[in-house]
Amino acid sequence: MVDLVVRGGKRLNGELPVQGAKNSILPILAATVLCEGTCELCRCPMLSDVENSLDILRELGCRCRMQDHCISVDASALTGCSISEKLMCGMRSSIVFLGAVLGRIGRAVISSPGGCELGPRPIDLHLSALREMGAEIVEDHGFLYCSTPSGLQGCEIDLAFPSVGATENIMLAGALAKGKTVIHNAAREPEICDLAQFLNAMGGKVSGYGTDTVTVEGVQCLKGTRFCIMPDRIAAATYLCMAAITGGKILLREVCPAHLIPVLSVLKQAGCTLELGESTIRLSAPAELNAVPTIRTQVYPGFPTDAGPMMIALLSKANGTTVFVENIFENRYRYVDELNRLGAQIKVEGRVAVVRGVSHLSGAGCSCTDLRGGAALLVAGLAAEGETCVTHTEHLMRGYECLQENLAVLGADIKYQ
Repeated sequence: MVDLVVRGGKRLNGELPVQGAKNSILPILAATVLCEGTCELCRCPMLSDVENSLDILRELGCRCRMQDHCISVDASALTGCSISEKLMCGMRSSIVFLGAVLGRIGRAVISSPGGCELGPRPIDLHLSALREMGAEIVEDHGFLYCSTPSGLQGCEIDLAFPSVGATENIMLAGALAKGKTVIHNAAREPEICDLAQFLNAMGGKVSGYGTDTVTVEGVQCLKGTRFCIMPDRIAAATYLCMAAITGGKILLREVCPAHLIPVLSVLKQAGCTLELGESTIRLSAPAELNAVPTIRTQVYPGFPTDAGPMMIALLSKANGTTVFVENIFENRYRYVDELNRLGAQIKVEGRVAVVRGVSHLSGAGCSCTDLRGGAALLVAGLAAEGETCVTHTEHLMRGYECLQENLAVLGADIKYQ
């Protein structure tokens, strides 16, 4: 285990390409299980969660190779239907393998997924939807024993909440199912669209993605394809917040500004100047940031919950008070105590955080509680006076590629120890 040590006070300036999206590559890797050939994926981020997904694929019998941000997956010899508890517990999104394996083999054995501890994230929506499609699922001692005696059947599914994971699982299960699957109240996130486009590139028939009604017409087989992963909007938001809190100027390349409209709106309100290109975002930070009265996280296209911790860290050093309302995850604020160790003044009550901006932050020892909470600590540490030592950085490796190296390129004084 390594620590990250940041000496704050350096303005971040320069250019940076944005990595491929973590929340896109993971369900797409699961989707390769459905293909009886070889898929080549480009612009793949080098993350521990990606490595974990590749280990799951290998355990299922796939041949995988990763080189220079390209991944090749040959699922033609898929033999396994069980995923070990160790691999399932490594990340929350491992649950999407359930729909893919059931769709390809007709049976699966998995344990409950792991991931960041952000409060209850039940998989009830996933399981009830798969049962509607004909899956028989028995839960016993933390394991799910799943089978499809008559195969998966397309049907109409009404989601009680537009869950990204449940939408992805249903899409994967429906790709090879008999008939048509219609998902009502589906998630609309860009990562859903990326998965749909990948399935279609393999010969699938998915329509309506990007709206709240997604239709999947089952096909007999899917073929190999080559596909490029979309840019990571949360990584982009993170670097924008880091540049803004340090008073810097940054140009992000290989990014999709349309995916970041709520985040960019808040940055503008905070006083940042933004120039948007087709695939670029240029940010110039003011000498002093302004507080933003109220921010509420919402499902897409609202303000993303994953960008909340970094924005709270940014606004902890703004003039005025911001009220932040978290509507997605119950325990998202676990990192706040660590931010307060650096001198932030944030009070939490239930789903509401009141952020009173301070004139300066001070370096201190702090610990990552989860992926985005860890990123928030780095945002604050980059602007803090003195040295900030961040421990449990394995959380950061789940979602950010070459984080220390990228920040050093932008002028940060940061190193592993």
